Amino acid sequence: NELNESMERHPDAELIDQLGGSKTVAELCGFNGVDGIRRVSNWRRRGIPAAIRLAHLHLFGTTGNACKSEREDAAA
Repeated sequence: NELNESMERHPDAELIDQLGGSKTVAELCGFNGVDGIRRVSNWRRRGIPAAIRLAHLHLFGTTGNACKSEREDAAA
């Protein structure tokens, strides 16, 4: 049900989408393989853990809203 999916979706899911999706974010964070993708995918419901956010400020920014140019630089 679409309503249930949107209720379970954490606001960080939008940031993950903006960065290129679970696979791309996993790679940018240095998480390999299916386990890394699954890990990032779980953040869509639970949110990006604070320790991960701090370790990757260049991707997520201090509030999870890194500016677009910072994300583009990190992806390059």
